[in-house]
Amino acid sequence: MAAPTDVLFNDRQGVHGGRVLQWIDKAAYACATAWSGRYCVTAYFGHIHFNRPIPSGHIVEVRSRIAHTGRSSMHIINEVFAADPRDGVFKRTCDCIVIFVAMGDDKRPTAVPKYVPKTAEEKQLEAAALSRIDLRKDIEAEMSKQIYTDAGTAPKIINRFLAKPTDANWGGNVHGGNVMEWVDEAATAVTMGWTGRHTVAVYAGGFRFYKPIHIGDLIEVEARLLYTGEHAMQLGVLVRSGDPLKGTDNLQKALHSWITYVALDDDGKPRPARQFFPQNDEDQALWNHVLHLRELRKQHNPIPLIEQPADWNSFGYTPM
Repeated sequence: MAAPTDVLFNDRQGVHGGRVLQWIDKAAYACATAWSGRYCVTAYFGHIHFNRPIPSGHIVEVRSRIAHTGRSSMHIINEVFAADPRDGVFKRTCDCIVIFVAMGDDKRPTAVPKYVPKTAEEKQLEAAALSRIDLRKDIEAEMSKQIYTDAGTAPKIINRFLAKPTDANWGGNVHGGNVMEWVDEAATAVTMGWTGRHTVAVYAGGFRFYKPIHIGDLIEVEARLLYTGEHAMQLGVLVRSGDPLKGTDNLQKALHSWITYVALDDDGKPRPARQFFPQNDEDQALWNHVLHLRELRKQHNPIPLIEQPADWNSFGYTPM
């Protein structure tokens, strides 16, 4: 059951996106470990559609199922549903794909049992997962080329703090869901400061995990506005981590993501975005980066993960 502490501001916005991703990560972890019989780590979160808010007090259900396996990887399709307990009518609020990797006793990737789809629905899900592999590789390559320096003039925020024991997962590292919650909080702060309105995440193209974060690490979360459309505000968020005894100059990239937000009016509908205009070469390069990511999605045209009903999106905004 969603609690008031899961909501950042009010029930019109509902449970904040980072908390929803944390729930998905835990459910997908349970699915991955049950299939592999191994401790697993989050490698990738992608194609995340936030369809409608989850008010506090609503019952939340997360459904996770294997769609495809590689040698050590498991591609898991996830759906989040929520219902008012007074009527028990569940409606989809979010869906995404998550990739976990099984780890051996030597803390290196290890083989998992092969998944063989049997029903027409299972085969469709595997085809949808496979249709995203090349797109994901192209997106990761494009993201890795981008440079974020102090030369950029776009609105941004940098949060620094230490990873606490309460952030740990069962393997002793920081839980991937916690990291994504940090990302959402930083990005929300940037968009609210830019617009002067409450904002919500409506889409995330990808969260790419590069290395584990350890308890006691110094964490740096940098969220920066990259692009504005009619309603959309697209942000890039980098998470870096490292030994606090070595200072901020020795932090290494742990996660890279890009997320779309919209500002809401008093009725909970998207408002036109306050426009950002690139001021220098770095701003323009990151602006073009977003346009290229959009073009990549059009070129690959992946198969939809989930068949969406007519009323699938109560936010009234469909990104990309």
